[in-house]
Amino acid sequence: MKILQAYKFQLQPKAEQNQQMKQFAGCCRFVWNRGLATEKDNYEQGGKYLGYNNLAKQLTNWKREAKTAFLATAHSQILQQSLRHLDRAYKEFMSGKRGFPKFKKRGQQDSFTYPQGFKLDEPNSRIYLPKIGWVRYRKSRNIQGLPKNVTVSLSCDKWYVSIQTEQEVTEPIHSSLSSVGIDMGIANFATLSDGTQIASPNALTRHLKKLAKLQRQMARKVKDSGHWLKAKKKVSKLHCKIKNIRNDFLHKTSTMICKTHATIVLEELKIKNMSRSAAGTIENPGKNVRAKSGLNRSILDQGWGEFKRQLQYKATWNGGKVVFVPPQYTSQQCSQCGHTEKENRKIQAKFKCLTCGYETHADFNAALNILAAGLAVTAHGVGKAQAPIGKCEPACGIA
Repeated sequence: MKILQAYKFQLQPKAEQNQQMKQFAGCCRFVWNRGLATEKDNYEQGGKYLGYNNLAKQLTNWKREAKTAFLATAHSQILQQSLRHLDRAYKEFMSGKRGFPKFKKRGQQDSFTYPQGFKLDEPNSRIYLPKIGWVRYRKSRNIQGLPKNVTVSLSCDKWYVSIQTEQEVTEPIHSSLSSVGIDMGIANFATLSDGTQIASPNALTRHLKKLAKLQRQMARKVKDSGHWLKAKKKVSKLHCKIKNIRNDFLHKTSTMICKTHATIVLEELKIKNMSRSAAGTIENPGKNVRAKSGLNRSILDQGWGEFKRQLQYKATWNGGKVVFVPPQYTSQQCSQCGHTEKENRKIQAKFKCLTCGYETHADFNAALNILAAGLAVTAHGVGKAQAPIGKCEPACGIA
């Protein structure tokens, strides 16, 4: 089977190359925003969806306009790729997979993609980017497969290159036959049906006081002044540290689970609904808003969505599979006798069945129920399992 794998490395550009990358990212951002504005105006006037081909024709005219002649300085393919990304975002919105595409701001997700034209010199740890030249990168591991495209992105004032490769591999067979159910939580990041409890890194919670202090310092400065920019850089640096701690934990944990177990069963959690604000409206104000806000922050701090994504593609790599089951009543049902009642779990951490008297940790009991439901899905072919996956984007070259 064919798999797509991404290798991410930090670039080490010269001062002139750094400036060119910023200009290219700005051109791609402009093309995205203008394409999105064109689509919106066309829709409001009753027109049909334009799509990539029509926008690509307009891109040629934009380059000829005096006000937007700067677009000609960027490589044409990265501008076209920006429109392709917009086209895909629109199609995913129309199919209900994602929300409506948003306009991009400077400094947020600055990136550009080369579909071809780049060259890779792995022995010398450098890559050739059209119109930029040879750029060195910090090599952390060897690249396997045929490079298909590269994406250059800016994060925390550092440039990174993500090299996506394609390779043909034999259908993997997992070395283990074991199955495991996973109950996601906050006090414990995950509890496995084999009794393993994985503590949460709480990357944001641990740095919340420091982050609040830096944000207060930035708020006291005059916006866009030199001191304000320095304070903003400190806030951004701390955010990156939090993100890196979380990503490192998620990759190590997902790799460990996928290498150990052939079948992984998860609850199909609706994270967006779980982390929805309780503020309400002026006419109908919400209750316990502050407590719910803290809970929402803790839920989002765990990174459940990214963990689920990593488990899916890593399980495929190792010859395993991920199965999803409904989350209803997994914490109230007894894993031994099947009795379901809310009173079985009077406190958060303890489960005690009122029928058979079975007593254990509530998360462990839920993990056993999740595993049983997943095995029923695989045995009877009913329920929801993962779609075949051969694509992934591991962060910072970690798989």
